[in-house]
Amino acid sequence: MKNIKLQELGLKDYKDTWDFQEELFQSIINLKIDNRRNNINHKTPNYFLFVEHPHVYTLGKSGDMSNLLLNEEQLTKKGATFYKINRGGDITYHGPGQIVGYPILDLDNFFTDIHKYLRFLEEVIIKTLADYGIKSERSAGETGVWLDVGTPFARKICALGVRTSRWVTMHGFALNVNTNLGYFDNIIPCGIKGKAVTSLEVELNKKIPLEEVKEKILKHFSELFEVEFT
Repeated sequence: MKNIKLQELGLKDYKDTWDFQEELFQSIINLKIDNRRNNINHKTPNYFLFVEHPHVYTLGKSGDMSNLLLNEEQLTKKGATFYKINRGGDITYHGPGQIVGYPILDLDNFFTDIHKYLRFLEEVIIKTLADYGIKSERSAGETGVWLDVGTPFARKICALGVRTSRWVTMHGFALNVNTNLGYFDNIIPCGIKGKAVTSLEVELNKKIPLEEVKEKILKHFSELFEVEFT
């Protein structure tokens, strides 16, 4: 059974968390390079970070600045920050009441297939939502997890965006649990016009304990990826 080191970061600034991710990400890559150069086989570690961010908007590599509908002054008034970052995908929002998961994995320890990795992450969330009686699914050509796909009521509940180098992953998913969805009104989420967002709280009409949801995520993640969290 493969091991993943689980770290709970609590409420942590986006940039500080990004720097921490980069550190772990780079340390795995350096170990892989060292292994190859010296023809050795030191085992590479895998990490999984759980975090909640203060209000922040992030724009991926392929993102369009015009999808942020606020200027600097308006951002400050909203108590939000903005970062251009190195993951795939367009713009998204992170904030309190949202569960953000960053798996920093060496896919050489699992399977070297990015599409499969993304589908597995989506499946973890789909199974977690099913535990709450919510039927969610993928939407063709749109990464993430959605409800009522193909209807006028299609809405996104979980965003995904990852970066990989030498089969090492960083960034991950953001699941809206008790999130203030009003903050999504200031962006065109993921660059997709006319698509709504939702949360567990909105769908179930009650607040859901984040710790309870995290436990379910870890359970489904460990089963799908065949890992143990330490």
